[in-house]
Amino acid sequence: MPATSSKPPKAAETELKFLPKQVTNAQTVIAWSGFLFALLQSVCTFFTALDGLRLLIGAGALLAIFQAGTVWDHFHANWIRVPMVALAFAGSVLNLLILRRIWRLRNHPAAQWRRVPVSPRKMRMERLQFALAVIMLTLISVEEVTHFRTFHHF
Repeated sequence: MPATSSKPPKAAETELKFLPKQVTNAQTVIAWSGFLFALLQSVCTFFTALDGLRLLIGAGALLAIFQAGTVWDHFHANWIRVPMVALAFAGSVLNLLILRRIWRLRNHPAAQWRRVPVSPRKMRMERLQFALAVIMLTLISVEEVTHFRTFHHF
């Protein structure tokens, strides 16, 4: 009997040893769940307040679109537009000239002995640069045509 009476107190002692750690874990879980619920409530409150501001946001957007024409005219002034178009045009033409020079030197008969096959990545990048330069020149021409039709001058 003494052997059986000694086992239950040991089990109780081991349960008591783990009890503070379990209590700490439970308190941590409760604290974090409380924080998450407070955060969820704050998000809910934020969207409820935002819903109330819907009319104000819509009216502000309507007023902003009326002011956009004035701002657009200010940014579309020749002192900004002409240098930007000139830089875009010069950059695109320079890019095309450099690509042309690279392709000509690569295919030159004197370069055949040292020619190394071009990697697919490099070819893709060259084609992308070519396509972007052509697209930029197309956009510049479309912008100039529409500008001439709208304002009757370049």
